[in-house]
Formats: sequence, C-alpha cells, structure tokens
Amino acid sequence: MEAVIGLGGMLALMALGAPIFVALGVAALVMLAFEGRPLFDAAMTSVSGINSTTFLAVPFFVMAATFMQRGGIARIIIDAAEAWVGHFRGGLGLVCVLATTLFAAISGSSVVTAMAMGTFLIPAMVARGYHRPFALGTVGASGTLGMLIPPSLSMILFGLIAEESVPRLFLAGVVPGLIQAVILATVVMVISRKRGYASGERLSRQEFMRRNLRALPALFIPISVFVGIYSGITTVTESAGVAAISSVLIAVLVYREVGWKDVFSMTAEAMKAASAVTFIVMFAMLFAHWITGSGIPTQLVRWATATGLEPWQFLIALNLIMLVMGMFLDAVAVLLIVTPIVLPLLPILGIDPIHFGILLIVNMEIAFLTPPIGLNLFVLSSIARAPLSEAIRGVLPFVAAMLGFLILVTYVPEVSLWLPTMVFDR
Repeated sequence: MEAVIGLGGMLALMALGAPIFVALGVAALVMLAFEGRPLFDAAMTSVSGINSTTFLAVPFFVMAATFMQRGGIARIIIDAAEAWVGHFRGGLGLVCVLATTLFAAISGSSVVTAMAMGTFLIPAMVARGYHRPFALGTVGASGTLGMLIPPSLSMILFGLIAEESVPRLFLAGVVPGLIQAVILATVVMVISRKRGYASGERLSRQEFMRRNLRALPALFIPISVFVGIYSGITTVTESAGVAAISSVLIAVLVYREVGWKDVFSMTAEAMKAASAVTFIVMFAMLFAHWITGSGIPTQLVRWATATGLEPWQFLIALNLIMLVMGMFLDAVAVLLIVTPIVLPLLPILGIDPIHFGILLIVNMEIAFLTPPIGLNLFVLSSIARAPLSEAIRGVLPFVAAMLGFLILVTYVPEVSLWLPTMVFDR
C-alpha cells in the first residue's frame, strides 16, 4: 500500500507541473520518512549517484552539444548532407534524416538535435514547397535519433542507474540507430513520391568536394569519441572531455561562427543545462533506493515466477505500459521510474539488460513524438510558429513506422546485441 501511495504521489506532482527531480525527490523522501528508514542513508545515496567518473561525461557532452548547435556546425552538416542526397525526390527531407543522423553522433540529445536541424530545415522545406506538417514531422522524428545514436545522454543515465557498461550501450545503439534512419528515409521517399515533391539540383563536383571537406572538422568530433573509447586510449569521460574541447576550438577557430568572447556565456549555458541533469540523477538514485527497499521489485519477481510469465508476454506488456506512460510523462521520467522497478525481473526472464536499455530508449523516442507531453512537438511548434496540431499531424506516419521498428528491436535482440557482443566478447 505504501508503494502505491509513493508512486501515486510522485505522478501527481508531475501532473501538477513539478520538475522531474522535485517529484522524484519529494516522493522518495516522504516515503522513506513514513517507513521509518534513516534519511542519512538517503543523503549518501543521492550523492553517490553523481560521485562517478562516468557521470562527468554528462557536462562535457552537454558542452559539446551547445557549441555544435550555436557554432554553425548544424548548417555545415546540412550542406554536406545536401551534397549527397539533395538531388533525389524529396531531397530536403532526406537531407534532414542524413544530417540529423550525423548531428546525433555529436549532440547526444533529441531536443538539441531537433532544435538545431529545425531552425535551418523547416523554413527551407516550406520555402521549397513542402507541406509544413511534413517538414515538422520529418525534423521531429529524425531528431529522436539524438537519443539512440551514440554518444547519448539517455544511455549514460541508464548505465548509471542500471550499473551497466556505457561503452556497451553506445555500441548497442549503432545498428538500431542506422536502421531507424533508413526507415525514416523510406517514409520520406514514399510520401515525397506520393505528393510529387520536387527533386533538388545535383551539385558540381567542385561544390560537392568543397562541402564535404568543410564538414570534416565537425565529423572529427564523433570519430574521436569512438576511436578513443574503443581503441582503449580514453575512457568515456575522457572522450567526452576531448569532444568538449574540440567543439570549442572548431567552432571558434575553424568555422568562426562564434568568438572567444562568446565562450564563457556558452559554457555557462551548457553548465546550467548539465546542472539540471545532475539534480535529476541525484534524486533518481534516491528514488531507486526507495523502490528497492519498498519491496516492489521483489514482489514483481515472485509474481513473474509464480505465473510462469514468458519473456515475449512481458515485453508486450512493458512496451504498452511505457507507450502509455510516454503520452503523459516526460520521456526521461519514464526511464527513471521504469528502470529500477524492472531490472530485477530481467535475469528471471532471461532478458539482457543492454537489450532492455535500447528497448527503453526506443520507447522514449516515441514518447518525444506523442501528445500531450511529446517534447519534440512543442519544440518544433515553437521554432516554426505553427499550431501544435500541425506538428502532431506531421509526425503520425513516422510514429507508425517507429512502432514497427519498436517491434523489430523488441523481438530481434541481435539487432542491439550483435555489435557489442562482437567487439567485447570475441
């Protein structure tokens, strides 16, 4: 009964508009006090959540994303993507998918990716005769790749809470991320052909080379992260530091979209965003501490054992629950609530935690596109100064395709596990 009260109180606070960390922290502290458990342990648990070298990667990646977004990197990546696919039918839609895939390997955030791409591409698509809902839907759906294609802040959060390897999670997101990009590009091509959107002009060889060469410094950032981590030269945190420093130097010295005078204010902006993540992690660890002590996971394990629940049945139910939760809660809140409750069940059902992590992130991607709380919908509506209904109408065909993608990721775990198994377990 106490567990129901605690979860209900937390959801009520979120429904009233309380920030995620406030809802998690207040619910956990009140229930710990009500159950007579020592609050000193709660303080130690909260601090331990951020007392981690892995967590240090978060502010560095946030800083890199800030300089990539504000330093002109998005526009340069868009120009390079247009050189490759802009001449196809519905070329700007394909440019959006390709450019977003590349930018996602830098930003680590769905919202940042959608904002950076939407600022340039939505006006350009509308000016070239694309329907505005289609432009909004393409950018919104492509923006979710920021969560799935590594480095991903969501993967770092999941890795901290679940105590799983972040490098494994990063690798597990590569193949699903590329598959999702292909699926989104297919939707773009089908709709573009049906509506008769025009093809773009093929660039000259000189212009093609110029745009790609200009994008090389930007692409150095994700390449340096992956090479550093998987060659063993750097840890995840050290690679994040390299990404942050590289982003500053490339934005200021190479592309010169910002100057040294802007570095302090942009760094302060990044640290403000990173501090919000810090509070979320602290109170998420406290919430997980309360959940573990409340007996909810133990009761779920007993129930699953007693009923003989099959893994495929559990995954169907879990997906449905997370999809419904994603309609009414922030996607990060879904991750923080579901993870500590479900983790103890995974060994009983023979489900790999890395596979579950990718499954959870795909559900979060869909949550970013589903009303009434879908964050990407509000971001796009604000950027384009368009009614929210247009954004919702535009993402519907993409959401339908992503539901099919969710089924693939759910029931073919090799999609997520093949690459990390090949690299780490050979």
